[in-house]
Amino acid sequence: MTILDQPEPTAKPKGLRALYAWMLANAQGRHAWAAVAAFAFAEASFFPIPADVMVLPMMLADRKRVFRLGAWVAFWSVAGGVLGYAIGHLFWETAGLWLIHTLHVPLEQVEALRAKYSSNAYLIMIQGATPIPYKLVTIASGLAGVSFPLFMLYSAVTRSIRYLVIEALLVYFFGEKAQALLEKYLEVALVLFLVVLILGFVALKYL
Repeated sequence: MTILDQPEPTAKPKGLRALYAWMLANAQGRHAWAAVAAFAFAEASFFPIPADVMVLPMMLADRKRVFRLGAWVAFWSVAGGVLGYAIGHLFWETAGLWLIHTLHVPLEQVEALRAKYSSNAYLIMIQGATPIPYKLVTIASGLAGVSFPLFMLYSAVTRSIRYLVIEALLVYFFGEKAQALLEKYLEVALVLFLVVLILGFVALKYL
């Protein structure tokens, strides 16, 4: 093969695309499932970034195990919700208030959720599947004094809907097309993701 026949070297991805490539490459790593479990647990109680940023690349990397992964993430999200419930129910005056201030969440929004769950606990199932930060749902549930067994039931339902019904099903049936679009419009997808996060906070007033 002459120099002219040799293929040109492929440019390495940079910035956001480099991060995306890294996440896909490590989605099947030895510690990927443990890491996403920790992510889901933390996001349900105190961590500000949704677990979806890790869940979706893992699902796209192995579509054969999307439902198993969805169930795994749902389980750990519900487990993390127990900590969120405890923060609201037992440690509101200390850890709860500190966390809400750290996340820059207005207290009136948490109070609004508390009032809703005090009289309509079933809303946990609806709001837990929306872009509303799940940690606010779990903390407000504890603050409202929602029956713990009922809270666990609603949490199991809503997180299963989020990760098994919505995300796993979509990736299973449309994963290949979705991945192609994501890779083509990655920057746009990031902006849309940030918009969804903002809408989650806005939705606190209406859902």
